[in-house]
Amino acid sequence: MPLQIVRNDITLMDVDAVVNAANTDLQMGGGVCGAIFKAAGERELRQACDAIGRCETGQAVLTPGFRLLARAIIHTAGPVWHGGGRGEAKLLLDCYRNALLLAQDRGCESIAFPLLSSGIYGYPKEEALRIAAAAIGEFLREHDMDVYLVVFDRAAFSLSERLVGEVRSYIDEHYVAQHTSLQRKLRQAEIKPAYSGDAEMMDRETEPGSSTVAEAPGPAYSLNDIVRELDESFAQALFRLIDARGQTDVEVYKRANIDRKLFSKIRSNLTTYVPSKKTAVAFAVALELSLDETMELLARAGYTLSHSQKFDVIIEYFITNGNYDIFAINEALFYFDQPLLGA
Repeated sequence: MPLQIVRNDITLMDVDAVVNAANTDLQMGGGVCGAIFKAAGERELRQACDAIGRCETGQAVLTPGFRLLARAIIHTAGPVWHGGGRGEAKLLLDCYRNALLLAQDRGCESIAFPLLSSGIYGYPKEEALRIAAAAIGEFLREHDMDVYLVVFDRAAFSLSERLVGEVRSYIDEHYVAQHTSLQRKLRQAEIKPAYSGDAEMMDRETEPGSSTVAEAPGPAYSLNDIVRELDESFAQALFRLIDARGQTDVEVYKRANIDRKLFSKIRSNLTTYVPSKKTAVAFAVALELSLDETMELLARAGYTLSHSQKFDVIIEYFITNGNYDIFAINEALFYFDQPLLGA
């Protein structure tokens, strides 16, 4: 996936490069910096940093990864927050841009960032996240790289209080009552929910030539059975919509947070490819489809949006409010512990 938010220890990321939230003297510090020094090997990393000398705020330098899984460490010195009036935003943007350009120059195909400057440097987390998204998104529009934004725990991740409140209210209104009502009816009937499909299929893609997507109990059909009954496959409908909106393939797969290789596979298998649900939704978002149009596209892969799935309600909230920023949607999905869009 080109851009993914993950909850992990950045020192354990198996990527080509991890980014260190360094100080300008490239000395071992606290937080992310201290953790990276300890995991990489304090003595070896200190010697490599001493050989470089300094890294000015907003710039980026590279050392080997030593004992890390990552083969390289990109050190970038973020700005200290002084209220926003000393060019902090530009300097923080420069950190991401220069780190990404250095990674590309060294042939990296994957990179993991912490949320720079948001720890002891005091940058407000919501604003730091917005800048990270802007810088990474700008880079990915022109380049191919798997980029991870790594947060250690939920407390380290901040989402707009206004957005959280609005999404939570929408969930409460559209999900809780509906879900509770459904469970009550099932209990009264003394039955368990039949195969729902959506939750189990959220992360699964169907390879070309596969005979089934998933086995379902009782009379339920596989997604391939459903797709075969449609006049148009999911992939055929997708490319028809891309042409109708005058967009290019590159524009769409980048806005959908989809890997180029997967997109090429879809184009090569127009009648047999069946996406995971999160991939199908990602394309609907990239194409800025209305809710009805989204439902129609999802149906061609055997999916729907329902008020019994929290993921679905969050997607419905963003579409009905005309917000098609896939990173903003993924921020909200991450905050509410739901699968992220893309593939």
